[in-house]
Amino acid sequence: MALAGEEAVLDAAKASLLAVGVRRTTLTEVARRAGVSRMTLYRRWPDLRSLVGDVMTREWTQVVTAASAMAQAGPDGGPPDGGPPDGGLVDDLVEHIIATVEAFRTNPLYLRIIETDPELLIPYLIERRGATQQMILDLLTSQFRTAEANGAVRPEDPSALALMVLLVVQSFVLSAEALGCGVPAATRTAELRRLLRGYLAPEPVKESIGGSP
Repeated sequence: MALAGEEAVLDAAKASLLAVGVRRTTLTEVARRAGVSRMTLYRRWPDLRSLVGDVMTREWTQVVTAASAMAQAGPDGGPPDGGPPDGGLVDDLVEHIIATVEAFRTNPLYLRIIETDPELLIPYLIERRGATQQMILDLLTSQFRTAEANGAVRPEDPSALALMVLLVVQSFVLSAEALGCGVPAATRTAELRRLLRGYLAPEPVKESIGGSP
């Protein structure tokens, strides 16, 4: 199947997932929506689970890419606040992460899966690292490496920083609504921002007393 044809199938599968959820989505229905034969579909995706996995990977990749582009671009398409792109300032990094979190939390496909089929996400929490998780780790690691070189992030293995940040924000995305009753969403986000900044920012330089070194 040509790439354009694959995109049409993924679009059709996403539309079906949004309309009726995973349990009521079938490959036959997806083929009908995409205007392809079932055999054509089966040659690329042997079962619904593999197709849904590709739909989620594409969707989450688009969410991360769009949020990253928005966070890195200022009003005129340049770096935010005139600072360097890709993690030059810790506040820019934190806002990039917050933007990605909010994009996930409000994504219609994510909300639909959480509502009807949350078990689809369990393998990526307790069994294996998904393609999107790896992409996020690679992106954060690169940004933290650049930021550390600029003195904007505390000196630490960038991959370790990336892993810990992903663990924190992944929990926030998945559990904030369930556990955060009584705490307004804006407050939760503000506290996440404070947590991330405190974790990533370099320790302040201690001034010497009485001019002694």
